Amino acid sequence: MPATPLLRIASFDELDTRTFHDLVRLRVDVFVVEQECAYPEIDGRDVEPGTRHLWLAQHGAPVAYLRILADPGGVARIGRVVVAPDARGAGHAGRLMTAALAEIGDRPCVLDAQSHLVEFYARHGFTVSGPEYVEDGIPHTPMRRIC
Repeated sequence: MPATPLLRIASFDELDTRTFHDLVRLRVDVFVVEQECAYPEIDGRDVEPGTRHLWLAQHGAPVAYLRILADPGGVARIGRVVVAPDARGAGHAGRLMTAALAEIGDRPCVLDAQSHLVEFYARHGFTVSGPEYVEDGIPHTPMRRIC
């Protein structure tokens, strides 16, 4: 039986170069390559002081990841939620969401869900907060969680 992946949380300044490389590679492998969305993955927000990176590592490699951004007005924004193809179905995204919401606490929180995942985010207390839109060819739905 494989070991349970370890939860890691860090600011950009706490990441070593290999870890950051591996996190970005996971994001690119899924969002840019698998989902065929050509967009600037390195958007400058990873390095912001308020950004928190959360990931699950197994045998030293990330198998799931998300980031929490500090948006204006004290709002937290969850994004880049991703699970490696060979690690899907094991509850990793749910585990990361639980950890992210514990990190965020009682602050308001928003995200832009790929629309087929609205029910997943609803199980974590998010509600639809606006109309569906298409970004990079994929339908998205804005969602909000207020404690």
